[in-house]
Amino acid sequence: MDDQRVEVATLGGGCFWCTEAVFLSIEGVLKVEPGYSGGRPEDANYRWVSTGRTGHAEVVQLSFDPEAITFREILEIYFATHDPTTLNRQGSDVGPQYRSVVFYHDEGQRTTAEKVIGELDGDKIWDKPIVTKLEPYEAFYRAEDEHLNYYERNRGQPYCKLVIDPKIIKLRERFKDKLKK
Repeated sequence: MDDQRVEVATLGGGCFWCTEAVFLSIEGVLKVEPGYSGGRPEDANYRWVSTGRTGHAEVVQLSFDPEAITFREILEIYFATHDPTTLNRQGSDVGPQYRSVVFYHDEGQRTTAEKVIGELDGDKIWDKPIVTKLEPYEAFYRAEDEHLNYYERNRGQPYCKLVIDPKIIKLRERFKDKLKK
């Protein structure tokens, strides 16, 4: 019988293709699914979410082994691989669907996220304050199949080369001890 404990984190850091690519390579992350959180179920599809009017954020939902990687370590990777200081945008991706947001699953996650944000703001890593929203988790709507494992299937595409590749390079340099073997 498998006694492995599994926890879940739901994070929005801009385009879910980017965030998925980052976390697929992290040791202790068991599953990564792109999708939508923060809006109504009937609007949870790429076409509608892309309008920016549904209330959803593009997110990834991670299942992870807290014995191998903590929620705090996940947040450290998350904050290092997107810009948490820009409201409703990541680079050229603009709109509330690209907001920086942690949908916390319990009070422990909320408290940890508040603490990490406070520490990062205090360290003045960025010129501007972190604007990442903390919202209670309500629901996750899995993205359409064409968005699953997007980076791996489309590495030659210009968006992947220009936007995702630099995040992966940064991840490999800064978090090499957290990468899957």
